[in-house]
Amino acid sequence: MTLTLIKMSESINYINYSCYFTVFREGEQFSSYNSLCIVISGEMELNDGTHRQVFRSGDIYLVRKNQLLKFLKNPGEESEFKSLSMRFDDKMLEQLSEKEHFILQDRVKAPAFIELTTAHHLKYFMESLLQYQDLLENRSPELALLKQKEALILLFKHDPSLKNILYDISDPYKIDLEKFMLRNYHFNVKLDRFAYLTGRSLATFKRDFERIFGTAPRKWLLEKRLQEARYLLEKGNKASDIYLDLGFEDLSHFSFAFKKYYGLPPSRL
Repeated sequence: MTLTLIKMSESINYINYSCYFTVFREGEQFSSYNSLCIVISGEMELNDGTHRQVFRSGDIYLVRKNQLLKFLKNPGEESEFKSLSMRFDDKMLEQLSEKEHFILQDRVKAPAFIELTTAHHLKYFMESLLQYQDLLENRSPELALLKQKEALILLFKHDPSLKNILYDISDPYKIDLEKFMLRNYHFNVKLDRFAYLTGRSLATFKRDFERIFGTAPRKWLLEKRLQEARYLLEKGNKASDIYLDLGFEDLSHFSFAFKKYYGLPPSRL
């Protein structure tokens, strides 16, 4: 492995080892599965639009499925960013909940991520997985499944109420589309993700959206993000500091769209 590499990642049977030498943001800001993670070195910043938190070496957190979430991975001053994460498959969670005769009473309202650093036994467990890296990367599904189940036992021993989160594998239900979009327009996800999270098919989402906002979703998203960008630029922020937070893929795309919409480049503000 040479230092010219930006990322090294192997994902086998839902256990993932990652290493980044430069600052890295996830492309699509959507969490599609439950996962347990530990930061080995560097920093991980998570932001769900309401809560923002930085996790450092030794910190552990649980990411909930079907959540809009921004990830920012920062290397340390003298070390790369390293993390280990374990994904929990929906089918396995369903089988375990049925085996336990678990009945979900109500859907839990909780943040997109939950810190678990105080659960020391979870920290020891996650650190121990580093010793199995070669086995897991050499495709040992039996070991991976065993470690997943072991992690769940430790999680539920730490906090039994986590079953109400992890055993809830149902699809999102239909919610207030206007309120949801006004709160989450700055997340960089595709329209079908927005539709899914509001409990709609893509066709129904587009129809409901145009009825509520009077315009097409893509046009509204672009204009809403550009209007927010202008406000932030006029407050003294730099374009390079805000474009990612507003859901744009890159700086050149943002600058082009801004100039086309307002007739002048962001730097003029």
